[in-house]
Amino acid sequence: MNDNGKKKYLVADMENISPTPCPCGQARRAFIEPGNDTASFHIVDISENNRPHYHKKMTEIYHVLEGKGTLELDDERLELKPGITVMIKPGCIHRAVGKLKLINVPIPTFDPADEWFPGEGTETA
Repeated sequence: MNDNGKKKYLVADMENISPTPCPCGQARRAFIEPGNDTASFHIVDISENNRPHYHKKMTEIYHVLEGKGTLELDDERLELKPGITVMIKPGCIHRAVGKLKLINVPIPTFDPADEWFPGEGTETA
């Protein structure tokens, strides 16, 4: 514990976290809590009708667990399969396509106000 009596670690049971809709599909998000601005951890099931989006502040690390597909990154496409890991920096318009399950690690911690959609001005998700 640190000086103010708080633990210096967090634990999540991903099986007990309910999925939340996101631009990519459905995400189970861990470590989304007050006082944690370091990073969060998401398991994402990609949907067929997901939306291209970007973040102004967050970097995301995607790691493919299951499935095959493509990741659209600005004007490029990257083939995805289990074991592929991609770091997506702020400002990169991205969208995963295919039947995929992946880990997403947003740094700093995920903030829904930092989801931006091309052509929609300042609208957030």
